[in-house]
Amino acid sequence: MAKQALIVVDIQNDYFPSGKWPLVGVETAADNAARLIQAFRDSGQQVVHIRHEFTSDSAPFFTPGSSGAQLHAKVTNRADEPVVLKHFVNSFRETELEAILDQHGIEQLVVVGSMSHMCIDGVTRAAADLGYDVTVIHDACATRDLEFNGVVVPAAQVHAAFMSSLGFAYASVVSTDEFLAGSR
Repeated sequence: MAKQALIVVDIQNDYFPSGKWPLVGVETAADNAARLIQAFRDSGQQVVHIRHEFTSDSAPFFTPGSSGAQLHAKVTNRADEPVVLKHFVNSFRETELEAILDQHGIEQLVVVGSMSHMCIDGVTRAAADLGYDVTVIHDACATRDLEFNGVVVPAAQVHAAFMSSLGFAYASVVSTDEFLAGSR
């Protein structure tokens, strides 16, 4: 059986209601991510946390050293779980993520976190391109309303479009309950 790891992407304080960049459905997504973290811990499988910080204090959120850039309490890492600091959308870019996965012989990735249309999309596509078998847990991811050319796209539609796209060619896309029941 191939070794898998749970990748917990950017579940950070600024994405929650009191933060600088709140997401729609972030509480439910974080609760589902916490369930998956516990399941991976219980089965002795690898959990890797990703934490995004921009490099400038003028960033709209995740400013360097801020409390908003810290992992949210619902998904805090244990001492034996690495936290990968990134500065780009793609969690593999200029980080040690791939080296950590290789060190543990990981072949399958389970991805949860924020934002569906940015960092979840970025890490999933990159992981598939690197040869990992990827599963995205759609109800453990969150996003926000977007605007393009004067049109507001509701978060639910943004999320659905990205999950559909990832499910077409890059990953299996399932719910938390489906994954925990063994349907991947």
